[in-house]
Amino acid sequence: MAIQLYCSNCYTTSALDSKTCSGCGKVFGRDRRFRVRVSVKGKRATRVVDNLTIAREVEAALKGDLVRNEFEIADHRAQKAVTLADVWDKYLPWAKEHKGTWRDDSYHYGKHLEPRFASKAMESITPFDIEKMKTELKKGLNAHGKPYAAATIKHQIVLLRRLFNVARKWGMYEGGNPVERVQMPKIDNQKTDFLTEDQLSRLLETLDTWPVKESVAFVKFAMFTGLRRGELFKLTWDDVDFERSMVTLRTPKGGKTTTLPLSAQAIQVLRSLPVVSTFVFPGKEDKAGKRKQRTDFKGPWERIRKAAGLPDDFRFHGLRHHFASTLVSSGVDLGIVRELLTHKHVGTTERYAHFRPDAIKDAAAKAGELLSSSKKAAVLELKR
Repeated sequence: MAIQLYCSNCYTTSALDSKTCSGCGKVFGRDRRFRVRVSVKGKRATRVVDNLTIAREVEAALKGDLVRNEFEIADHRAQKAVTLADVWDKYLPWAKEHKGTWRDDSYHYGKHLEPRFASKAMESITPFDIEKMKTELKKGLNAHGKPYAAATIKHQIVLLRRLFNVARKWGMYEGGNPVERVQMPKIDNQKTDFLTEDQLSRLLETLDTWPVKESVAFVKFAMFTGLRRGELFKLTWDDVDFERSMVTLRTPKGGKTTTLPLSAQAIQVLRSLPVVSTFVFPGKEDKAGKRKQRTDFKGPWERIRKAAGLPDDFRFHGLRHHFASTLVSSGVDLGIVRELLTHKHVGTTERYAHFRPDAIKDAAAKAGELLSSSKKAAVLELKR
């Protein structure tokens, strides 16, 4: 059993006597929160509360509940209502086994759902509560001081809906799902990033002189393959077949493990890298000096993007957009592009692989030339 200080900024816990968060360094003030963890014979329960006195009461109550469950002692009090936290305690272990994106769920739950709904009984969470969360997020700012995107707000609602659904599926809750009466934020999925010829040239020139070669290889390999950032993080040397110029993606976002061909340029990027870990693009060293899996590339990309003079809103994911749109604009069949992007449905590929503006401009100019030529030919024919 333990009561620890809980940081709402980075979701880590620290000792009760800590002055600052051990994770992000935030100074604990009067708005301190506390995480209560109780374990009895392998059964665990966790709660987050706003008061130390309440935390101690919750700790005792949770211990009593777990002991009663362990020894099947009847509780003659009114049956305790199932809270969202109860559902989460069962959902997270399941998600770790069945969902590759469970860390995203954990982040969203800890950041937005846990503070608002964790202690609430499932039946007491109303559509109005969810609408209130939507409004608060629309008016709030993220860690970068910018308004929350519609996609971020939607993630919270989708996760909440999933928790209600699994609670009903697992027999923990028999009521309705309030999310069904909440309108989802509208998201513009048609945004596609492109690099102009000048921007691409500046990016390549920047990479040619960039001092951190691992970062250079990471960016170039993404450019030449169109792979997702998360797929690059998980890539190991065992997944690369240099002899056949192939790479294996294990459980990509698109679903099943798949093998894709690599271009000569992509192979050259890999051959330029030293093998210092099982991972092709490893992260920092752990306490044992072993390079572990990379989990982020935001900092290096921001520095490279600024040095290359690319637009502030050009995301790393934009390299994947550019890869797809370049192929489609060059006449590559959409079905083949879909295979390279490991999309389940061709509709997803169509959203990614818009024609580049310069290709559309060239096509319009070509149409003008052809139509003009046709008109001239028609006039000459009439004169005859």
